[in-house]
Amino acid sequence: MKYRILMAAALLLTACGSPADVTPPGGPGAQDVSAEQIARDVLIIDTHVDVPYRLRESPDDISERTEGGHFDFPRAVEGGLNAPFMSIYVPSKYEDNGARAVADELIDLVEQFQNDWPDKFAVATSPDQLLEHKDKGLISLPMGMENASPMEGDLKNLHHFFDRGIRYITLTHDRCNHIGDSSYDKERIWHGLSPFGEELVQEMNRIGMMVDITHVSDETFYAVMEISKAPVIASHSSCREFTPDFERNMNDDMILKLAGGGGVIMINFGSAFLDGAAQKQTWGYWDAWKEYSEANGGEMKHGGMDGFKEQYWTEHEKITGDVGTIADHIDHVVALVGIDHVGIGSDFDGIGTLPKGMENVTGYPNLVRELLSRDYSREEIEKVLSGNILRVWRQVEQISGEIRTGEQS
Repeated sequence: MKYRILMAAALLLTACGSPADVTPPGGPGAQDVSAEQIARDVLIIDTHVDVPYRLRESPDDISERTEGGHFDFPRAVEGGLNAPFMSIYVPSKYEDNGARAVADELIDLVEQFQNDWPDKFAVATSPDQLLEHKDKGLISLPMGMENASPMEGDLKNLHHFFDRGIRYITLTHDRCNHIGDSSYDKERIWHGLSPFGEELVQEMNRIGMMVDITHVSDETFYAVMEISKAPVIASHSSCREFTPDFERNMNDDMILKLAGGGGVIMINFGSAFLDGAAQKQTWGYWDAWKEYSEANGGEMKHGGMDGFKEQYWTEHEKITGDVGTIADHIDHVVALVGIDHVGIGSDFDGIGTLPKGMENVTGYPNLVRELLSRDYSREEIEKVLSGNILRVWRQVEQISGEIRTGEQS
């Protein structure tokens, strides 16, 4: 890839002093050794893992290797994952029906991981804690809230959840809410942010909480970018270039706008987010399930899906892609805006179909190996795995301090 060659050459000249300072990835067996070593050595931050809601629905002991799900402690160690952001996911159905209580319940669950297994997990609320925990051999558990419904129209709730450890909020989920419009919802309410949503973004800047535009409509995204004084993240999105009809992903103009404000897009690993054919197949599956459900009582209950799911995928060859599909999205972002604005937000435990080689949290070394094969340097890979989101998190904290200092002067 000509772009990668030029970029690598520039990096050698400007960042590394001389070619002798960099170990080339191309020697016999070097890529395999380097991939495993990098995954072990560097901090790996995955900004979206849906463990809490998975365990709320189906309790399990994640201190041991589990049969279900994508995440547990042994597999995280095997894959080199140091800091999975625990998603405090509040479904849209709770918008007017106890959303705050659900969020508190899930935070309690994450805190219980630390209490039950203090030799394995530690809740984290700052970038420095992630590094401290890594040195101690602990897996950090920073938290982000998926869906701002628990704000319940009161900024006091924002402060409550900040105090409880939430460090980013995804403003919407699959329905419009009292904050703004969702990319999944055909009926748009606000055509951007609500008046309270505008106040919320400003107050998030003020207290040092990252604003996450994953799931929002295009109009809502641009409204956020007009208001936010701090860099914005997309905690688990991918590039619309590969899924042209999927508003849930970000188009090129949005990625440019995000990067222009210093933000970062974290690539979602779900096959339907990475590949247009897989995305259309997924919608086909859900359309078929809806038809099946309505023919059998009209209720879409997950408990009755197993037989249907097995039959459907027996009749249809599932499109998954592989780790190269994830790397294609990283390449696309790098070509658009450079290496400093892309990271990983897998959506593990919140998605079904995953690429080959990335079926669970053991797969990060496979992605590293793929990036090495595309001539990414160790320094660049470290930016993707953690450096970029650490930079944004620290900038958000810094801007918070500046806003508060300005209020006092």
